[in-house]
Amino acid sequence: MTVLNIHIYGDSVLRAKAEPIEQVTEEIRRLVADMAETMYAAGGIGLAANQVGVPQRLVIIDVNQVESESERPQGRRKVNPAKRQLLPFLNPEVIGNGAEDRSLKEGCLSIPGLEGEVYRPLRVKVRYQDLEGATHELEAEGLLARVVQHEIDHLNGVLFIDRMAQENRRTLAGELSKLRKLAEENPQGIPAAKVRK
Repeated sequence: MTVLNIHIYGDSVLRAKAEPIEQVTEEIRRLVADMAETMYAAGGIGLAANQVGVPQRLVIIDVNQVESESERPQGRRKVNPAKRQLLPFLNPEVIGNGAEDRSLKEGCLSIPGLEGEVYRPLRVKVRYQDLEGATHELEAEGLLARVVQHEIDHLNGVLFIDRMAQENRRTLAGELSKLRKLAEENPQGIPAAKVRK
């Protein structure tokens, strides 16, 4: 397994619509394993294939490693590697969502160091394929629902900052400009350790 570079804000691959996966191959399985190594190395809980420069409809998620509020002190999210449970989603699509929305701060490995308030449905229903090519439907809520929506957005060329209120996004303009310059200087992405959450 290999830790891949992560493409950051300003890189055109993040704005490209990802292509469907027609067949689950050993190459796809290897990509999932490499993406997992990359996500864990960066301290993330979700990663889309286009974030590592591969514009295919594939995301991986692991919210199981996030300790609940009762397991951690007040403050930033804490992960527990002993609780890892990787969920790969091939060709995922949201096929339904709940009526209730909630605003929470989101961050992104491709926009390191920045966070912003984003409204998303608390519950979603997702259709996807697993690594055997079987189709499943999943009803997700809470953090899993949020991360699923965030990662599927990536596959459609949408970043969390696109979903922020315009006035809040304006406050990030200077930092986003710096990231765009960094992306121009590093067209192959940057090491996962440099974007560590």
